[in-house]
Amino acid sequence: MKKTKILCTIGPASLARLIQERMYQAGMNGVRINTAYEDVKEYEERINNIRKIGEIPVFLDIKGPELRLYVSKTMSIRKGDVVTVGLEDQAYFNHDIYDQLDVGDKTLIDDGLFQTEVVRKSGKQVQLLFRDDCVLKDGKGVNIPGKSLNTPCLTERDIEIIDLAKRKEVEYIALSFTRNRDDILELKGMLDDVDTGIVAKIESARGLENFNEILEVSDGIMIARGDLGVELPLEELPLIQKQLIRQCNQQGKLVITATEMLESMIDNSRPTRAEISDVANAILDGSDVVMLSGETAIGKYPVEAVAMMARIAEKIEPSVVSRVTEEKFQNISRSISRAIWQITKSMPIDKVVALTRSGYTARMITRFRLEQPIIAVTPSIMAARKLQILYGVQSIKFDYMQKKDHIVSTAKMLYSKELLKEEEVVLFSAGFRTYTSHASNLIEIHKVGSLLKFEKNNKAKD
Repeated sequence: MKKTKILCTIGPASLARLIQERMYQAGMNGVRINTAYEDVKEYEERINNIRKIGEIPVFLDIKGPELRLYVSKTMSIRKGDVVTVGLEDQAYFNHDIYDQLDVGDKTLIDDGLFQTEVVRKSGKQVQLLFRDDCVLKDGKGVNIPGKSLNTPCLTERDIEIIDLAKRKEVEYIALSFTRNRDDILELKGMLDDVDTGIVAKIESARGLENFNEILEVSDGIMIARGDLGVELPLEELPLIQKQLIRQCNQQGKLVITATEMLESMIDNSRPTRAEISDVANAILDGSDVVMLSGETAIGKYPVEAVAMMARIAEKIEPSVVSRVTEEKFQNISRSISRAIWQITKSMPIDKVVALTRSGYTARMITRFRLEQPIIAVTPSIMAARKLQILYGVQSIKFDYMQKKDHIVSTAKMLYSKELLKEEEVVLFSAGFRTYTSHASNLIEIHKVGSLLKFEKNNKAKD
């Protein structure tokens, strides 16, 4: 079973139900919806379609503080051309940053592909001198290196999308250009009692500077290397990626590596050797998820891109090792997860089954990158979908809380679904006689056939 999860961006190339089904069969484990384009009704339709394909998580990627340049129509621009940008012109920014821009500011568009410079300001309009020939398309990202813009965390459009996320019980919201913990807390405050996870996108120097506090309050991190590589020297990215992933692994937080992973497959049926190595290194670094953007959104080969990424993952995963270091006691579940890791290294365990209400215990176990598959059993369908995106985890909804013997009832259910076999030795973990959060306090190891036989004999005696 492939352990690394693949997150696919849905766009014009992958809107068809048949294409999505083929991507799912090829190894797609989650769907990202980029909300920079289209409207909320279209996002809702995409969510509904995904729900019909499989129990996989949906990520709504909201723009937040991200700066984008919108144009009323595609513009062909020559080097040396000057384009006027305002708030309601043919070209306009999505945030009012007029007072924060200065003549001479360098502005980089579309992941730094096109370089421009502010040459004039007047009447709430700025004039940008283009240093490159380009075809300027709608909604491209803009970076202004060395400048921390004071833009709102959430726009009116973002709030509308958050309402959709609550209504549809979307599993994750990804917040673009997360700057600090306050951005995450503001978003979290709008989610009310909905258990939607928040993924902080790290794609600016400011977000990187405040990474520790962001990690503390987030459910996961996306390392968005495109914009991050515009704001920082490119040669620093590999070590930054490794460091951020390691910190996420240590804390048991979801970590996604994104941007240009198989970029050449937008136009070609095969990736470059360098791209294959990039995906492989992200997996070896400890990524839970590797993400496809343009490859599946606008590319010619969305299914082939997923299949290629799955092949790379399956080949590389046997070489993945845990880099979690010793830590001081924080809670019972974290200690139990370490004990499980040590047991799986010292005796022949075929599978690990985690009974978990919120998914926390499964997250703590998977950070050790076990060789064995992890089956997470939870009473919540939303928790089950959220867990599907974790490395090495297969989740299933089952309300073991209503059963007399949690372990036996779970084993019987998994055996009936052919997820466990009689000859397998399985480690079960659960919270027993407790309603406290993060308090999985039980480990049982059974040969499945013996456990089922024991339960059957006990029933006969009764």
